[in-house]
Amino acid sequence: MPKGVTRRRPRTRAALLKAALEAFAEHGFHATTIEQICERAGYTRGAYYSNFAGKEELFLALFDEHSERTVSRLAASIDALAAEEYTLPRLAELAATIEPDERDWYLVTTEFTLHAIRDPQAAWVLARHDERLRAEIARGLTLVLRRAGRELTVDADRFARLLIALREGGLAQSYVEPAALPPGDLEREFLPALLEASTRPARPSQSNRSGSDASI
Repeated sequence: MPKGVTRRRPRTRAALLKAALEAFAEHGFHATTIEQICERAGYTRGAYYSNFAGKEELFLALFDEHSERTVSRLAASIDALAAEEYTLPRLAELAATIEPDERDWYLVTTEFTLHAIRDPQAAWVLARHDERLRAEIARGLTLVLRRAGRELTVDADRFARLLIALREGGLAQSYVEPAALPPGDLEREFLPALLEASTRPARPSQSNRSGSDASI
């Protein structure tokens, strides 16, 4: 492949992903056509198919991009804490942060999840991506709790599932009734108690408040 094409490829892919997210949020995953995505991004169908085999593959790329961005944002916020700020309420507050652009992603991922529930193959593929995200959440949560002098008393993967369920279920209600339940309010109210009930003081060998362990 010519070097010029190689250098352009990341920009093309990024533009298509951005256009797809906007189009999916506006029109829906099923209603959006590849032509609409290409027109919005300013590229041809050939450019599209050189990056993605179809809309499902494009959604999964969006899923991975969103997951990485969300985890990175949270990791940066946690790494910025002073040692004395590693408390369960403070960590819960950071986890409850909902970015303004989250609504578009919520619309897109909810529709695709419904599609996956109806389509066993799509469900299997989505579950693999969910699994990787949960593993990252579980790993990061274990490290962050260690900094706070705590450790989980339940399975980390199962607890990650609960955190995701709380976030997604809360957002569903918040986007329907934003005045009654602003995004993140359920996590701020209940996550500290949930963390308290599901953790215990870390054993001496497990406690590490120095922040020298890897960030989430």
